Amino acid sequence: MSGITDYLQDKKSALDARKLRLVQEKEVPHQQLKAGIRVAGRSGVREIRIRDFQIISDSGPELAGHQLGASSPELQLGVLGSCLSHITLIQAAERGVPLEAVEVEVTGNMHPLAGKPGYEHIPVYLHNIAYTLRIESSASSKELAALHEAVELACPILNLLQQPQQVAGTLVRTKQKRRKQV
Repeated sequence: MSGITDYLQDKKSALDARKLRLVQEKEVPHQQLKAGIRVAGRSGVREIRIRDFQIISDSGPELAGHQLGASSPELQLGVLGSCLSHITLIQAAERGVPLEAVEVEVTGNMHPLAGKPGYEHIPVYLHNIAYTLRIESSASSKELAALHEAVELACPILNLLQQPQQVAGTLVRTKQKRRKQV
C-alpha cells in the first residue's frame, strides 16, 4: 500500500482540476448538505443517513442505550478531527508540504449533571474542546507552522465551532399511524 506522499499527488491533481472547473463556471451555486436522522423504535438508536451512507449513534446503558455506536458529542469530536485531517491533506497538497503520517486527537468535556440544580454553571454542551495534530514530515518547522495556520483558517468544522452560528429549528407535527386492533 502506498503512503500519504503518493496520495498527496493525487489530491493535488484533483484540487487543480476542481479549481479549473470552478473558474470556468459562470455561476457556482452553494451546496446544500443534508443529513436525515430517524430514531429506530424500541432500541432508541439514532440512524443517521447522509447521501448513501448510514451511521449509527447510540448511548450507554446509563441512558437506556445499547452501546451500538458513538454518542452525538463523540461524533462531533470525530467530525472535527476528520475535517482537520482532511484540510491538512488539502493544504499540504496545495503547498507541496511532504507528509508521511497525519493523526488528530480531539477531546472535549461533558458533565452528566450540567445545567441541573447546583450545576447551572457547567455548560450543557461540549466545552474545553482541544485537538492535537500529529504530523510526520520532512518539512521544516516553519513550513509546518504555516501549514497549521492555513488548516485553522480553512477548516469549515473548526470555524463552525469557533464562530457564533444561528440555527433555525422547526417542529412539524405528523399524523399518528393507526394501530390495528386485534
